[in-house]
Amino acid sequence: MAVLAWLSIPVVAGVLATVWATWAARPPRAMTDPSSLAEHERFRAAMERSTGARD
Repeated sequence: MAVLAWLSIPVVAGVLATVWATWAARPPRAMTDPSSLAEHERFRAAMERSTGARD
């Protein structure tokens, strides 16, 4: 029984590594999506707003 416990550790680690590698290698989100463009425009507008006059 102890042998199964010791063998399960590398098996579980291998499965987790496979899941992580699959997730990390996924293609990036498309940036042509209209909602992502709208989010970017809102971000730019927020960054351009003045939060107070500094002289």
